[in-house]
Amino acid sequence: MVDREDVRCAYDEITTTYTSERVATYDESESAALEALFDSVPDGCRLLDAGCGQGTPALEYALDPSNECDPELAVGLDLSRGQLETAMRLVPDAALCQGEMSQLPFAADTFDTVTALYSLIHVPIDDHQTAIEAFERVLKPGGRLLLTEGWTEWTGSNPNWLESGTEMQWHMAGAKATREQLESAGFELVTTGEFTDALADEEDARFPYFHARLAE
Repeated sequence: MVDREDVRCAYDEITTTYTSERVATYDESESAALEALFDSVPDGCRLLDAGCGQGTPALEYALDPSNECDPELAVGLDLSRGQLETAMRLVPDAALCQGEMSQLPFAADTFDTVTALYSLIHVPIDDHQTAIEAFERVLKPGGRLLLTEGWTEWTGSNPNWLESGTEMQWHMAGAKATREQLESAGFELVTTGEFTDALADEEDARFPYFHARLAE
């Protein structure tokens, strides 16, 4: 069973290592997916990056003037205080808060788009549907969601993730279950694809992503 407190402490402990590794292994396919996402929402959009970590890639992409996103508001939420402190430095124009994605502290219909990249997979599997329903609640009708998951259901941990000496835990529902959870919450799939994750234990590991639209 994934323990939220263990995940939070782990990300606090490996903040520097994770930041350097995440930035160094940024996958170009993530940029393409983010470009497609932001092309689908109006200028001056309001973004929530749920599980933002140190701010890469979603907040950084949205706030980069060269990408022409021009968001009215870009909010990053993360469980780890250490990750948020790094995000304050890397994406100083983002609004940041500490919290859980299954209990989002925002009013309904606040955001035009929500991203959850490599973050839902750290949430206890019994709470994945709750988290997706929380995304639905804070999105405006017609809003967009971009999230990653695992291909198959899997729960496990690595006692020495990124060779840091710190244990990290994951809880993946799998692609099929995630599709069903999105549809149950009122989303329709726009497109799917996969990212290469150089931080995974397996060489050339790939994770599916889902770009979904909330019904009007």
